[in-house]
Amino acid sequence: MPKLPFWLENRLRRERNLIERLAALACLALLLALRVLDPAPIEAIRLKSLDFYQWLQPRQTAAPVVTIVDIDEESQKELGQWPWPRSLIAEMVRQATRLGAVAIAFDAVFPEPDRMSPAGIARLLPNLEPALAERLDALPSNDQVLAEALRSSRTVLGQSGFERPKSGQEQALKTAPLAEIGGDPRPHLVSFPGLVRNIGELEQAAHGLGLMTLNPEPDGIVRRVPAVARIGRNLFPTLSIELLRVATGGSAMAIKTEPHGIKSVVVGGVEIPTDRKGRLWVHFAPHDPARYVSAKELIAGAAPAERFRGRLVLVGTSAIGLRDIKATPLLTSMPGVEVHAQLLETILAKSYLLRPNNAIGAELVVTGLLGLLLIVFVPNWGPLRSLAAGFIAAAALAGAAWYLYAEHRQLYDVVYPAAATLLIYGILAYLNYIREAAAKRQVRSAFSRYISPALVDRLADHPEQLKLGGETRELTLLFCDIRGFTTISEQYDAEGLTQLINRFLTPMTEIILENQGTIDKYMGDAIMAFWNAPMDDPEHAEHACRTALKMIPRLTELNLEWRAEAEAEGETYLPINIGIGLNTGRCVVGNMGSEQRFDYSVLGDDVNLASRLEGQTKTYGVDIIIGENTQRLVPDLATLELDVVKVKGKTKPSRIYALLGDEALAQAPEFQALVALNQSMLEGFRRSETESVRALIEECRGLADGKLKGFYDYCAVRIERGMGAPADQPEAGL
Repeated sequence: MPKLPFWLENRLRRERNLIERLAALACLALLLALRVLDPAPIEAIRLKSLDFYQWLQPRQTAAPVVTIVDIDEESQKELGQWPWPRSLIAEMVRQATRLGAVAIAFDAVFPEPDRMSPAGIARLLPNLEPALAERLDALPSNDQVLAEALRSSRTVLGQSGFERPKSGQEQALKTAPLAEIGGDPRPHLVSFPGLVRNIGELEQAAHGLGLMTLNPEPDGIVRRVPAVARIGRNLFPTLSIELLRVATGGSAMAIKTEPHGIKSVVVGGVEIPTDRKGRLWVHFAPHDPARYVSAKELIAGAAPAERFRGRLVLVGTSAIGLRDIKATPLLTSMPGVEVHAQLLETILAKSYLLRPNNAIGAELVVTGLLGLLLIVFVPNWGPLRSLAAGFIAAAALAGAAWYLYAEHRQLYDVVYPAAATLLIYGILAYLNYIREAAAKRQVRSAFSRYISPALVDRLADHPEQLKLGGETRELTLLFCDIRGFTTISEQYDAEGLTQLINRFLTPMTEIILENQGTIDKYMGDAIMAFWNAPMDDPEHAEHACRTALKMIPRLTELNLEWRAEAEAEGETYLPINIGIGLNTGRCVVGNMGSEQRFDYSVLGDDVNLASRLEGQTKTYGVDIIIGENTQRLVPDLATLELDVVKVKGKTKPSRIYALLGDEALAQAPEFQALVALNQSMLEGFRRSETESVRALIEECRGLADGKLKGFYDYCAVRIERGMGAPADQPEAGL
């Protein structure tokens, strides 16, 4: 098989590796650019990966510091559907204050006057006695009652951001004093077009106003809460931040801004770090029902004092019907009020989750570095080595990211760098697959002219079985040659002779390839083939013999075609006859030749013997002669011993046999009798028993039925010429 010189093969390999690396580099550049652009799907995947940290190791709670007064299903069943009369809300405030609550915040907004106030009820009942109506109208409204309760306690009312401007927005907004340090934070903050406010009476009575809006991420999960948001030019703290300010008695808070965005919010002398948009990551703890106290218990005065003493209190709802349920990294349904409580606990425990400002840069550097390492090494490494290195790199990356989270609460994305490097590895692997596929096609192309398609497929699928460069193995060799080819060639011009040879070689080659043989070479009118290389063939001797047996009848068919063509054209027809020699032995097989050109071929004494045996078919008058090694490997086929010969270049005589047919012939009684009689004749030859041998030759002729006429004619001539000799003499045979 032709093979490229090593210098050219190395050059082509380097060029292929360069193309693969350039393609992978282009992919890496696109991936880095995609990460910088950070489209929504990429962000969603990153956020999901950051959730995984909290899922593995959520925040551990210490002593409870926040209590949630829950307007739950049971409370609504007993006290009526929400909204309740604000006198009940006032009672909640008074009871929580009496039990020792430090400050109270409402995860609710009261945008309209209470319709259940005494005066409102009087107007709803037109047939009410005038005196009773006057008495009801003279009573304080529920809003006044709630306002008084709000003044008497440290309280914060919720406000909600709105998707469009609200009417009445022109009225002065009550906002907490907020100092701006380092520049204008407004361009960086989350903003809302409008604001859903409480009625003025309640706004003025409350000690603080906080935004209770929880904006989920694009995937619907609440992870970050704006510490401060913007509505127009006004800045509003979130409910939890405002509750902390009121609870600590602070009169103001500050927001620190850097050129890249918001850095932190300062409340009560404590600096709370935020992301660039002023948002706080909530470090969630597992859901704990002990955070909750039912509103009906608090209003009834049955709530335990220890659940309120010294704590911050949030009033909200877990009722499904009030639609304040949020998805979080730990739970798919968590009451919104608990998200505020978890944020408070995160701040009070200083268990801040931080996405460092250098996170994007670090992730880009890691992605680029890992990608470059893959591009440099993978084309030269094997798949197992590359895969092992990939696992080690992935484990190191994941371990470093986990350490930064577990020890420093820093959030770094490992999914994108890992996915990017995996994609680059996949591209390199795919390009390598394409290269191997091309190599397989090259193998198929190179060997398809020498071996059968089935063997080509096996060789392409298992190239490790092909050991180029030479190896010693047992082969069965076949030589086939046209007898009297010189005389035949004189009847044709160059074109006609070429056509004749092609018509002969094509069907003979098909038979060889169909029986798993390998074509070594064509030598004019001769064919050299072998079995058991480059692929293993445990039955190589049998396959070679059956090939030879099929070639003879196929030649008969060709002769009939040629005869008909010659008669049709009025030309002289000369039949073509062939001789086939087969031998089995250990040979060297592999690439033979020079650096400039290689042939896949065989060398060895047994190759020469197979060629000599083909040459003796004319002498012995048979079509196929096989060596004794081959005959020993095909005991089921019909073989007949011919002689013991000594060929040129061999000092030891070799026993040779005629191959006559398959198992059916070998088992026929007539053939078995012929074998026994022929053996007696050969033994007589070797004992120089001339008269008895003559008789045995004639008996063999009768049993052979003319098939071995040439051989027995040759034996008769040897008798007449005195060519018989004892078997132990080296000159016995040819």
